[in-house]
Amino acid sequence: MIGPLPEYYFRVRDNGAMVFRVDTENKHGRIEMDHVAVLNIKNGEIKPHGDRVLSDDDKAAIENWMEHRRAELKARDIDDILRTVDHLNLTAAWAQQRATPDELERVSDALLLAMHDLRTVLVRKKSDKIKAAE
Repeated sequence: MIGPLPEYYFRVRDNGAMVFRVDTENKHGRIEMDHVAVLNIKNGEIKPHGDRVLSDDDKAAIENWMEHRRAELKARDIDDILRTVDHLNLTAAWAQQRATPDELERVSDALLLAMHDLRTVLVRKKSDKIKAAE
């Protein structure tokens, strides 16, 4: 059996979400979504929709969602980086075992530049950390 619907629905967008209040207690017995606000996850801005004034419950629900969303996005970033490490390993195996000379020619410059750029950033960050610890 399906549980009760949440009080708020967050339609994710690039930098945040559109917030809707979910209403199932209406005369038609349908699910209605009332646009409440638009939020920007990066700067924390919450803009009420139209002339709406957000209640304390609205604000609390939005701020709670933003906190959880930021944590979720941060975890995804780390997961994406770890997947990149896997892809680099798979790419090395491909280049060594299966790639044709034409395929290597096609990708080598882009890979070398990207890896050089990444290496430069990582070495600089590591150096800064060591200097700060001294």
